[in-house]
Amino acid sequence: MAAVMGIDIGGSGIKGTLVDVESGEMLEDRFRLPTPVKARPDDVAETVADVVKHFNYRGPVGYGFPAVVRRGVVYTAANISKSWIETHVEDLFKTVTGCPAYVLNDADAAGLAEMKFGVGKDHPKGVILMITLGTGLGTAIFVDGKLVPNTELGHIEIRGKDAERRASDAVRQKKELTWEEWADRLNEYLRTMERLFWPDLIVLGGGVSKMSHKFIPLLRLRTPVVPARLLNQAGMIGAAVYAHQRAQEQ
Repeated sequence: MAAVMGIDIGGSGIKGTLVDVESGEMLEDRFRLPTPVKARPDDVAETVADVVKHFNYRGPVGYGFPAVVRRGVVYTAANISKSWIETHVEDLFKTVTGCPAYVLNDADAAGLAEMKFGVGKDHPKGVILMITLGTGLGTAIFVDGKLVPNTELGHIEIRGKDAERRASDAVRQKKELTWEEWADRLNEYLRTMERLFWPDLIVLGGGVSKMSHKFIPLLRLRTPVVPARLLNQAGMIGAAVYAHQRAQEQ
């Protein structure tokens, strides 16, 4: 058993746990702290350090982060402070925790977990689109099991707005949309994804995925749509798997 820590940094919460990266099993109850207001680098780093400290953990840590991350550097900031842009997030997290840090896009992390331990195990070939529904719309695309990183397709334009400003779960809650009203908005977004990528399967994750029975039957798509098996735990699990892979390569 290889126990590695995975942390999922979201717009509303930062949660972590220890994961058996060989089975995908969470070895501890998750520990969650609120994401600091405005989500500035130093404040988020301090919260991350508190999560790691909670587990008294000293090994490599994987992080799912809500932005484009290339070679450890942040390049976008949709739901976090703009001061993150061009921040070397891996160096920052390593400094505050004392642990090796490996950071990837949060939806990519969720997708890695779902491909290794969830729905993707049954669909090793073809194009799979993973969408996380939460504060924003996170996306991950896999082609024959290989990740196309940092797609961030929640920011395509729908009716003159970022798609996530119309169809995220946060919008559903803020506007108090019925499941039918929200499903119409989500369906419009997913049909756009169909036209662009012609996926073989769409997997819906994020916190609202546990309520998938309330909205997936309302969708009208040619592509099969299924809920993520790992639900909202996928980000932590995928981040841990990513950290383990990166650490093994070094």
